Amino acid sequence: MKQLIIYFSIALVLASCGSKTETQTEQTTSPKTPVEVVAISNGSINDELTLFGTTFYLKRNLVTAPIPAFITDVNVKLGDRVNKGDVLYILQSKESRALGNDVSKIDSTLKNFGIIKVTAPATGIISTLDKQQSGDYVLEGTQLCTIAESNDLVFQVNVPYEFTTYTKTGNSCTIILPDNTEHSATFTKALTAMNVTAQTQTILAKCSENLFLPEYMMVKVGINKGTQNKKQVLPKSCVLSDEMMKEFWVMKLINDSTAIKIPVNVGSKNSERIEILTPKFEVTDQIISKGNYGLPDTALVTTLKQEAK
Repeated sequence: MKQLIIYFSIALVLASCGSKTETQTEQTTSPKTPVEVVAISNGSINDELTLFGTTFYLKRNLVTAPIPAFITDVNVKLGDRVNKGDVLYILQSKESRALGNDVSKIDSTLKNFGIIKVTAPATGIISTLDKQQSGDYVLEGTQLCTIAESNDLVFQVNVPYEFTTYTKTGNSCTIILPDNTEHSATFTKALTAMNVTAQTQTILAKCSENLFLPEYMMVKVGINKGTQNKKQVLPKSCVLSDEMMKEFWVMKLINDSTAIKIPVNVGSKNSERIEILTPKFEVTDQIISKGNYGLPDTALVTTLKQEAK
């Protein structure tokens, strides 16, 4: 019986030693996440606001028939660019058509009798083409086409009321067209009505150059809200957030192999960097910039390299 108890005790001791050895092995071989780190830096961020707008022509010129006549030639198409003085239509009075070419045989000075050239009253774009068929008979005052004046092209910018302080008359902005070309513009006036659904106010902006653009085209409008100087800034990849974008944090190294979660309050940001309002970091602190996604509050890591500021 004594021998059995001794054997049982020895077995328990060996099992305990084996468990400790396995635990130690597991702790020794715990995986470390490879990461890249960056130091905090002080700098400035251009706080940019992006709004949306549409093209609109404030002034339109109606081109009408000066007399009752037949349309003999139509020299424009919908969307054509025309200059002031360009011949748009050629009309022939019914008297001229009735006499035909015989009148010029009687009197050569009457060769162009009853032929009327209708010219463009302004430079712009043909926005409507009401009469485009030769041979049609029109009465006096009949609308032939409409010219939207290129000099009166504006951008209707939809501005939430809390941002109207940045869109006052005389403030500058940047118009970004769908082809990503950028054009400087200036806010000229604010309309009094608000969009009931979106609760935005329409502010008109005028480009500094003469553009030929289709009406009602959607554009982006960039507004610089100002520059924040001497702030803590990090690459955007350093800052993580929850699904609701209400809580933000970074992963900071506390030694060569351990990173911990640090909650932060963020400020202005752009496409590359983000401002950290609190807490105050030291210039020697190392913040994970790559490999931080999905890490627990405390994580074992191995540093691959440190990015330049």
